[in-house]
Amino acid sequence: MSQIKRILVTGGAGFLGSHLCERLVAEGHDVICLDNFFTSQKSNVEHLLGKRNFELVRHDITLPYWLEVDEIYNLACPAAPGHYQYNPIKTMKTSVLGAINVLGMAKRCKAKVLQASTSEIYGDPEVHPQPETYKGSVNTLGPRACYDEGKRAAETLFMDYHRSNKVNIRIVRIFNTYGPRMHPYDGRVVSNFIRQALANEDITLFGDGSQTRSFCYRDDLVEGIIRTMNAPDSFIGPVNIGNPGEFTIRQLAELTVEMTGSKSRLVQKPLPADDPKQRQPDITLARKHLGGWEPKIPLREGLKKTIEWFRSIDMSHYRAPTPNY
Repeated sequence: MSQIKRILVTGGAGFLGSHLCERLVAEGHDVICLDNFFTSQKSNVEHLLGKRNFELVRHDITLPYWLEVDEIYNLACPAAPGHYQYNPIKTMKTSVLGAINVLGMAKRCKAKVLQASTSEIYGDPEVHPQPETYKGSVNTLGPRACYDEGKRAAETLFMDYHRSNKVNIRIVRIFNTYGPRMHPYDGRVVSNFIRQALANEDITLFGDGSQTRSFCYRDDLVEGIIRTMNAPDSFIGPVNIGNPGEFTIRQLAELTVEMTGSKSRLVQKPLPADDPKQRQPDITLARKHLGGWEPKIPLREGLKKTIEWFRSIDMSHYRAPTPNY
């Protein structure tokens, strides 16, 4: 068995964070899950609470926290537009102060620290697909800037701590991800469509639905994140983690209606400001440096598992974290 490590996962009760915690606990590591439960659910990690190598802490990463750890996965930040735009200043603080706090801890403990960055740092891209060398096209004054620029600033902080203080860092840029335990009201397109389809409600398309996204199933994504953390120190990233398969939003809506047997109609609404028209990762670096990593779960298969999970939950146990959804 590999060496047991003390691992902190910030945002560990969220959709991706909970699956990451689950995987690390199963590997026998001593896992501390830190979350303020703004957009996450305690139920996501409820099955881990009885494990001797799992600890849950309610804390906001914008405030310092002192631990002795070997590794840190920094996943804390609301990721859906309706949630991060609800309190844009707090969103920016979460990215910037959160990065400073985990980097300070990593510097003190000599821990390895991974930043969960995002494809949103590319903005509305003028290069397609997006390689890590692309510097992005972000509107610094727009409604999405609190998230886009916050994540870009966090990447800057990670690189500066690495250069100035020799902190052992990793940076992953996460593209659209889906799967069981998505919050039904997280505002992501997959959860919106499934929730609307199961209720036979109108499915909302913003614009004409021709904008494209790439959808990566959660198991593939978590595998990519862990491989990045465990990669040789000569490879710190940034590295794109996502599925290069590209679909239009309309195709996703039609597939969701088909697979749920829904009577929902597709209705169009105006496209939000700065909404990217195309989003597709170039995963050449991931294939090269992460042991040939690439997504294995096709969209139809992953969507089937996600729909089954949505059917299994009681929607009344969930509430929208903000009035924006």
